[in-house]
Amino acid sequence: MWITVGIGIAVLLVVILIYNGLIAKKNLVAKVFGAIDALLKKRYDLIPQLVATVKAYMQHERSLLTEITEARAKAVSGRLSDDQQVELDNVVSKTLGSIMVAVENYPDLKANQNFMHLQRTMNEIEEQISAARRAYNAAVEAFNNAVEMFPTNIVGRVRSNRNNPV
Repeated sequence: MWITVGIGIAVLLVVILIYNGLIAKKNLVAKVFGAIDALLKKRYDLIPQLVATVKAYMQHERSLLTEITEARAKAVSGRLSDDQQVELDNVVSKTLGSIMVAVENYPDLKANQNFMHLQRTMNEIEEQISAARRAYNAAVEAFNNAVEMFPTNIVGRVRSNRNNPV
């Protein structure tokens, strides 16, 4: 009888450890996505400064400045789903890249200390966003692998059958 109880306790402990591991992986995915969100907010906060700095120089690129300003307004509205946020981030990245390319036509702007500082800061944030995206992808991969691999898939399936996904 003690052997049966011991085996039962061991199985229960393994299930608890597996379940807790799945929850930790799910929470890590949410945490890393939150880090990306925070970095995107930092980038969005720099956009008005960048627009104000380049506006005087870039008369011909008004449409780019308008596009980036509108995208920022959508981003900080807080009414976006995760998918919409990712899509908008792609638009902002593309538009910021276009602005940086257009800067090449304005030697006075390239010499502006405020612009140079903003450009360095923007580059640092872009690198941090890229690193956070890599961490997010790794966390999602680890979570997906855990949910799909044996024996954690059994615990994950039992949990999701209760309409409360892990």
